[in-house]
Amino acid sequence: MTADTPHGGTPGQPDSRNIVVAITGASGAIYATRTLAALLARGCHVELIVSEYGRRLLRDELGESASVDKLTDYLASTYGEAIGNGTYTLYSNKDLGAKIASGSQSSEAMVIVPCSMKTLAGVAHGLSRNLVERAADVMLKERRRLIMVARETPMSLPQLRNMVLCAEAGAMMLPAMPAFYQMPNTLADLADFMAGKILSALGFEHDLYPPWKG
Repeated sequence: MTADTPHGGTPGQPDSRNIVVAITGASGAIYATRTLAALLARGCHVELIVSEYGRRLLRDELGESASVDKLTDYLASTYGEAIGNGTYTLYSNKDLGAKIASGSQSSEAMVIVPCSMKTLAGVAHGLSRNLVERAADVMLKERRRLIMVARETPMSLPQLRNMVLCAEAGAMMLPAMPAFYQMPNTLADLADFMAGKILSALGFEHDLYPPWKG
């Protein structure tokens, strides 16, 4: 699978939104796949980056059927054929020449889910060592929405400071902390909650979990 190869539907829908999704090596692969499926179901085109440890994460936590080369089939079998409403393009994390490494590209927002502490540190300090970090840096410099779903516990002082640095630079910190007021019964319910929070942060309406009614 190469960059600029669309998967999962008919490209070029006039009402589709262009969102960057990065999957890194922190635990929480189910949050990544649920978010990706929800965006595709809404007709988005997703610019997808999976780091080396993100690739391992998908296999380790969800099984070989969720490996990057089988991801389209995994999403369809797990979340339904509605993912065919959207498309995605997969990029190598080593490809710093990819179009999403430039501010001239059209992606309106980026989600890093899950976001490892290594990636958090790289974004906090503007290192741009790989495509995930560079694409995030583009979002910050262009004043576009960057959502970072950090996953670690407990957190060290350097990690907390890195979160503050990212927030000060304009990123939204959306830690992987699912709620329980919706009475979840399965892991899928928890993934729905986190994906719903991400969609809300991107400005999408959804019914992935019931709203709090007081």
